[in-house]
Amino acid sequence: MSDQNISRKDLDNQEFLKLRQATGKIAVELDKRLKRHLTTLQPLFIPRKLLGTYVKSSSQQEVHGSEKAFAELQEIYSSICETPFQLPKKLQTPLPPLSNVIESLPLEYTLTTEGDKEEITISSPTRFLLAYQSECPLKRVQGMLIGKEARQPEEMRHGLLSYIVLTVFIETFPALRLLLEDLRYQVEIVQLEQFGGLPAVLVSTPLATFLPNDQFIREVTQLSGIPAFQEIIDLEALESMSDPFQSLLGGLAVN
Repeated sequence: MSDQNISRKDLDNQEFLKLRQATGKIAVELDKRLKRHLTTLQPLFIPRKLLGTYVKSSSQQEVHGSEKAFAELQEIYSSICETPFQLPKKLQTPLPPLSNVIESLPLEYTLTTEGDKEEITISSPTRFLLAYQSECPLKRVQGMLIGKEARQPEEMRHGLLSYIVLTVFIETFPALRLLLEDLRYQVEIVQLEQFGGLPAVLVSTPLATFLPNDQFIREVTQLSGIPAFQEIIDLEALESMSDPFQSLLGGLAVN
């Protein structure tokens, strides 16, 4: 996934050090806060409540709407499983057990700076991809695709399903999206192009971020020796953070 629309701002070294330290502290708190929320909400996202007998679980009970949900899951899976994964299109039921635990990972994308062919991995402190916990996370899937790890088709399929099932869950139960939005997360379904357009749930906190210019990023990564950089939180935006609930009530009062 790439992000060509992120704001750019010029920084000097002193400004960068101050903002990087603040961003790091805020990022840790945002990550902890999201994990607490996901742990509390976990009983609402149990895969069996969506797929019923289409997934192995300790309770094999029919669930209303599971046939439609599985059909949607099968359609999405079929559209992305061949390229680049080279997996069969048809899913065999019941599906292997899926964890009830939802994991959150900071959004990462690549940036190629001007005059440099090396890709830099950019991570976001405010945006997170959600998926059911899997023994085959996307980093392992990527390793299999580029030959760093032997291909394990069943594990690869499980890793893809851990993302797709959650997207179908969110689309099937829109009240869960509203609940997350009430917790001040923006929720959207994105396509991860580097994984064949794999759909994933992306949650964002209402904080603006930016990147310095390419030359500055290149100098920082060269000094560190690590081709990675984190977006910087715009501290000025903290003072103007929107509150959807306050805006809703304010609009009702005016009208």
